[in-house]
Formats: sequence, structure tokens, C-alpha cells
Amino acid sequence: MKQDMIVILDLGSTNNPMLARQIRNLGVYSEIHPHDITVDELKALNNVKGIILNGGENRVVDGQEVDVNPALYECGYPIISVDYPTAKCEKQYGELPDDETLKTFIFDQCKAEANWNMKNFIEDQIELVKRQVGDRKVLLALSGGVDSSVVAALLLKAIGQQLVCVHVNHGLMRKNESESVVEVFENQLHANLIYVDAADRFLDKLAGVADPEEKRKIIGGEFIRVFEEEARQLDGIDFLGQGTIYPDIIESGTKTAKMVKSHHNVGGLPEDLQFELVEPLKQLFKDEVRACGIELGLPGDMVYRQPFPGPGLGVRCLGAITRDRLEAVRESDAILREEFEKAGLDKKVWQYFTAVPDFKSVGMKNHERTFEYMVIVRAINTIDAMTATVEKVDWEVLDKITERILAEVENVNRVCYDMSPKPPSTIEFE
Repeated sequence: MKQDMIVILDLGSTNNPMLARQIRNLGVYSEIHPHDITVDELKALNNVKGIILNGGENRVVDGQEVDVNPALYECGYPIISVDYPTAKCEKQYGELPDDETLKTFIFDQCKAEANWNMKNFIEDQIELVKRQVGDRKVLLALSGGVDSSVVAALLLKAIGQQLVCVHVNHGLMRKNESESVVEVFENQLHANLIYVDAADRFLDKLAGVADPEEKRKIIGGEFIRVFEEEARQLDGIDFLGQGTIYPDIIESGTKTAKMVKSHHNVGGLPEDLQFELVEPLKQLFKDEVRACGIELGLPGDMVYRQPFPGPGLGVRCLGAITRDRLEAVRESDAILREEFEKAGLDKKVWQYFTAVPDFKSVGMKNHERTFEYMVIVRAINTIDAMTATVEKVDWEVLDKITERILAEVENVNRVCYDMSPKPPSTIEFE
């Protein structure tokens, strides 16, 4: 393995991602692990040089204050604690250490080397994937989004033709999205691609389901069922590849942090999953995933394409999904992307999309009263998807978007702009 590692043990802090990024910015790899990690599990990690006990407001779980395994103190690793009272550590800090303090701990006490970079990360992951998979095959859920595209490129380098990519059109894709996936991965990258049109199957399962968590779990579960069906037609499929990244895991909940929302590839997986998971990006933040894609040689327009949730437009057609509102989301999203590209905002704004709620409002068209849906436009900027700010779009651009949506999208008589940052809002509505 190429990279030294500082392990952060989650003892109730909400700043774990911030601390991990701070360490990585100093050139040293860092991973976050549960507070109750065992000595054997810790030693099984590669090149651990030191441990940070990261406490916080979530230290008490079910009335009990969480603690680490006492045996960890005897393992010989340098240890410091942050907002976690213990007499066993040499250094304690009431808040996140500054860079100079971290440098002293990481480089002087832990003797770690600044060898965290994407080239080394990719080499490490290729080695780990080869070790995990051996001569067997991996079935990859290929949505065509950034995360799954980067995973596909990495797995192709690691195991070549042992990778089988499956693209499922669940009827919740953006306009012309599936066609684009087939063109890029089958015709340009020559990947082993299986295309499955399951739109009616998914929409039938989702009929009448309004709860966001239930929708996500239905979509995630049905994905797995489709993959199982495809795997049964192939020989030697034992693994499921996924584009899981670290924010997916954090937002789906940890032992000391409440769930924000389950992700289809984390909280939405069925308990009787028949595959072993291969998730080489699960410790990366979104900007690091993009850097990984560039290092792997993927084209820039693919790496920097708009993020798209695994459940697709299903979490942007708010409430119980209906085909008319789903079509309104699809068409309005296409208009938004066209106008942002014309205005040069497609390269500036990190994520932008439309959503359609499941209620109607009164309006006027052709001098007659209407009772139709509204389209909500959202445009935000972020680095790591953990926090986000709202893009201040020029009124001229918003006017053009509004004019086109009202004129071209059926069953819509109102357009709104979402001004909510994250937190307290999340990026997606569901």
C-alpha cells in the first residue's frame, strides 16, 4: 500500500468529515471508523500511523457515553483526543486542531509521510480490488453519473473483462440520459454493457408511494432484484460494484450520528443481498471523486457532469410519483440545463435541477383559470456535498427559464426558485 493513514474514531463529533479533509489537505490519507473498532480491525487497516479520538455532542447514545476499546491505548499508536475527556491521551483539544497542531502530531509524532494523492489512491484501490475479487466477476450498477462512471473506469483498470456493467433505465432518468450512457460506455469506452429497460416495472412498484424513505428503499431494492436477475444469466457473478461515496454513508447514519436520509446504495439495500459489495470510492468526497476520474483519464465533460441521485427523478417528483409530474420534471430539467449552458452557468454552478411537488396551484392560461403543478428550480454550489450555498442567478436568466417552462411543459403554471442553503435544507428535496 502506498499511503500512510491517520484513523479518526467517531466518538460523537459532527466534524468528522471536516477533520478528515483537513488531514488529507496536508497530504496524508485519513479514514473515519466507528468508536468501537477492535484492535484486530485496526491492525487490519494498512499503514496506520496514528489515531484521533474525535468526540462531540453525540457522545451519549441511548443514555450511555460511548468509549473506545481500552485495548487500543496499548497498541502503540500515537493518540490525541478532540472534545473527548480522557486521561490516557498525551494531548487533548476542545475543538478541531489547527493545521500547525495537526502537522506536529502527524509528521513529528506519527512519522507519517505526505503521500496522499490520487495516483497512489488508485494504485491502492486496484490492489485491494484484485485481492478482494480474485478471478471472479463484478456486476456494476452503471447509472452514467460521475460516481458510477469513475468506479467503472477504476474497475476496468483493476479487473478488465471481469467487469460486467449493467445500466438500468428505471423510467426515472433525465431526458436522453440512457441513450447517452449507451453511446459513451458501449460505443466509446467499449465496456461490457448490458442495457435493461425496466421503466414500467419500477413505476408500477412506486405507484401511490409518497414517503421519501419508502420510495428510496423500493428503488434500491428493485435495483438489486434486477441485478440478481441479470447475474443469474451470467457465470461467476459474486460481487456488486457501487459508486458509493463518503457523504452517502454519513447521511445514511452512523453509530453516533442520526440519519439525514438513506441512500439507495446504503440504507436502501435489502437484508438478503446476494452479493459482496465492491465500493472503491466509499472514502472519497465528491471533489476527490472528480480528481480520481481525471487521473483515470476520463473525459472532462463526463467527470464534471451534473450529479444525479441514484433514485433519479423519483426524488424530484415529490410525493407519490405520477407519470404526468414525472414528465414535467424531465422536460423542465432539460430546459434548465439548456439555458444554464447558454448562460455559461453549467461550468460555474455545482448542481442544478428542477423538482415538482405533488400539489397544484391556481393560475391563468388563455384567459381561463387553471389548476396545475409548479416547478421548483434549485441551483447550489458546494465542495464536498456536506454544505451548500445557493447560486444567485441573474434575473434575465431566470426569466428565460421561467418563460420556456411555462410555455413548453404541460400541466405547469408556476415556477419558483429555491433560496435554501444546506444546512438546514439538504441538496435534494427527498
